[in-house]
Amino acid sequence: MKKTIFLFSMMVFAIIAFSQTNPSSIYQPSYYKPTTNTYVQPHFKTKSNTTNHDNYSTKDNINPYTGVSGTKAKDYSSNANNYGGGKSIYTGPNGGQYYYNDKNNKVYVPKR
Repeated sequence: MKKTIFLFSMMVFAIIAFSQTNPSSIYQPSYYKPTTNTYVQPHFKTKSNTTNHDNYSTKDNINPYTGVSGTKAKDYSSNANNYGGGKSIYTGPNGGQYYYNDKNNKVYVPKR
């Protein structure tokens, strides 16, 4: 029994210690995206900052509200270089990078 309690406490400690999500989250009310004709459900998201390493949608991070793991590559990771599928990557006036997808919509990519 002591081993079980010890192992459980170590797992909880590891999850807390290695969690890298942004502690500052904000509520995003529902909205309609006319470009994709999509209704977006209300949700919580991390506050914007200069990196995506601590966002809920970034790989290795977990959204505490939904339990869903992130899938996007971290900024400056080797996987970030695979975005765009060979399409031209443009840089906006504030330094953000994006490409145009098949529907001619801007898709922002992680920093390289």
